[in-house]
Amino acid sequence: MTLAAPSAGTTGAGAAGPVIRAVDLRKSYGDTHAVDGLSFEVTSGEAFGLLGPNGAGKSTTMRMIGAVTTRTGGELEILGLDPDRSGPDIRAQLGVVPQQDNLDDELRVRENLLVYGRYFGLPRAQVARRADELLEFAQLADRAKARVDALSGGMKRRLTIARALISDPRILLLDEPTTGLDPQARHILWDRLFRLKERGTTLVLTTHHMDEAEQLCDRLVVVDKGRIMAEGSPAQLIREHSSREVLELRFGSDRNEAAAETLAGVGDRLEVLPDRVLVYAADGEAALVEAHARGLAPITSLVRRSSLEDVFLRLTGRSLIE
Repeated sequence: MTLAAPSAGTTGAGAAGPVIRAVDLRKSYGDTHAVDGLSFEVTSGEAFGLLGPNGAGKSTTMRMIGAVTTRTGGELEILGLDPDRSGPDIRAQLGVVPQQDNLDDELRVRENLLVYGRYFGLPRAQVARRADELLEFAQLADRAKARVDALSGGMKRRLTIARALISDPRILLLDEPTTGLDPQARHILWDRLFRLKERGTTLVLTTHHMDEAEQLCDRLVVVDKGRIMAEGSPAQLIREHSSREVLELRFGSDRNEAAAETLAGVGDRLEVLPDRVLVYAADGEAALVEAHARGLAPITSLVRRSSLEDVFLRLTGRSLIE
């Protein structure tokens, strides 16, 4: 099944402008600055990610983009409109996949799509046709009459995404789309999202999974404590802020610090974590040979390529997942 390309819609700005534009965007709750001066743009058809740990301000930013939370300061335009003034017009052109599934357990799978589609005032025949297309797209056509509470976690997430697409939105917002899913379910969901990306749907997603960001995002911002630490494509960020390879060495929690002293000068830099020592180097195998040459005998060793988590560790001094 091939879904139609997203409709052009109506915006308050020219078609060539960004679909999302934030300048010094801020949101405070008393003395707590959840979002502290974010500036970024998202172009039509782009897969854009907000990458950071829990509490970084990602979900708050998504709620402001979704026109359900007002900003404290700065500028924000969605499809050329101000969400504080044109919330209903913006929400009509958005698809939203919340962090927690909020499907109606009293309805069956297909009924969830039919009822939700009617909220947008779409004709019954159009909603029915769209529901069948989306169930096939989400690989749930054989579960159309099943009860929602009988679905697996991965199936519920795919149904939530299908429901968000019922109105053919111009932008799909996904807040931690694969949290709590097993690896197989995550990869199936990634495939569905990649297909949406291929057909030109603008995706905006938050995640603290670096592999998810690398798989799905054309461009992303690394966020910590409400501020942008870096921006670029996954490959660009890794190239600019990390080495080509990483050597992971485990010596035991009480021996890592001493081993790191012996490793001084090996590779480009070292990071000592509670459970391991990371050696950043262009050639991880050569770094391992040098570690052995210095008399070190790690319990385990692993050479891998640098990831976005290494970028975050370099920028903030802490891991993405805590």
